Amino acid sequence: MSRLLTKRNILLLFLLIVVILVFIFILPISIPIILALLTALLFEPLVKLTETKFKWKRQIAVISVFIFILVMLAIIIYYTITSLIGRLIELSKTAPDYLNKLSGVWIDFQNKLLVYTSGLPDDVVKSAQGSFNEILESFRKSLLELVNSDKIVALASEIPNFLVSLLVYMVALFLFMLELPELKKMVFRHFTDETAKKVRYMTVKLNSVIFGFIKAQVLISLIILAASFVGLLIIAPKYALVMSIVIWIIDIIPILGSIVILAPWSLYQFVSGDIGMGTKLAVLAAILLIIRRIVEPKVMGNQIGLSPLPTLIGMFIGLKLFGIIGLFIGPMIVILFNTAREAGIIKMNFKI
Repeated sequence: MSRLLTKRNILLLFLLIVVILVFIFILPISIPIILALLTALLFEPLVKLTETKFKWKRQIAVISVFIFILVMLAIIIYYTITSLIGRLIELSKTAPDYLNKLSGVWIDFQNKLLVYTSGLPDDVVKSAQGSFNEILESFRKSLLELVNSDKIVALASEIPNFLVSLLVYMVALFLFMLELPELKKMVFRHFTDETAKKVRYMTVKLNSVIFGFIKAQVLISLIILAASFVGLLIIAPKYALVMSIVIWIIDIIPILGSIVILAPWSLYQFVSGDIGMGTKLAVLAAILLIIRRIVEPKVMGNQIGLSPLPTLIGMFIGLKLFGIIGLFIGPMIVILFNTAREAGIIKMNFKI
C-alpha cells in the first residue's frame, strides 16, 4: 500500500480528478474558447508562412490572417442567408400550389381506396379508414410540435446566446493567435526535458492527425457533392446545383447525412403520384449512403489511422456530453488519447 501512495501517484491521481472535473463542469461552457484555441492552432502554420513570405512582424501577420478569416466567414454567412431567404420566398410562392396538389392527391387516394374496398365488409373498410386517419393525425401533430410557438420562442431566445458566443470566439481567436508563441513557452517551462520531448512529439503528431481528419472530411464531402450533383443533374436538372449544395452541407454533419433531404423529397414524389421520380431519388439516397459507408472508413483510416469503432464511440459520447459539437469533439479526444499513448505520456502496458 505504501508503494502505491507515492508522491508521484498522488499527484497523478489529483491531476486525473482535476481533468475529470474540468471535462464535466468547465468544458461544456467553454466551447467557444476551446474552439478559438483549436482554430488558432489550425491557422498557426498560415501565420508563420505569412511572416516568412512577406517578412512581416507577427502582429501584422496575425491581423492579415484574421481579416482573411473574417472575410471568408462573411462570404459564407452572406451566401447562406441570401440562399435561404431566396428559397423561403420561392417556397412561400409555390406553397399554395403544393398544398392544392396534395389535397387533390389525397382526394384521389380516398376515391381509389373506396373503389378498391367496395367489395369488402364494412368493418374492414372502417378499420382501414381509421388507420389512415390515425396516421394523418399523428403526422399533423408532429408538424404542429415541430413549428409550435414554444419551440420558435426557445430558438429565438438562443440567438443572443449564440451571438455572444460568436463574439467571444472571435475575440479569443484573435488573442490566441497573437499570444500563441508565449503560451507555448509558458506551458513548456513547467515540463522536464523528457516530458517536453514527448509533448513536442505529441503536438507534431496531433497536428498531422487533425489536418488528416479535416482533409478526410473535405475529401468525403467533395465526393458526396460530386455524386449528388451528377445524380440530380440526371433526375432533376432544375434543382441540381442548389440541392446538391444543400445535401453537401447537411452531409458534413455526422449522423444526419443526405438521407435527411432525399428521403422526404422521395416520399413527397411518391405521395404526389410521381413514382418514377420518387424511385430515382430513393436510389440516389441509397447510393450516397453506400458511398459514404464505403469511402469514409478507408479515407479516415488512411488520413488519421483511426478505425470506425473508436470514431463511433467518440462521436456518441461527445454527442451526449456536449451536444452537436460533441460529434467533432469526441473523435478529437480519441485522437488526443491515441497520440498521448504513442508519445509515451499515457502508458497502457499493464496486465490483470
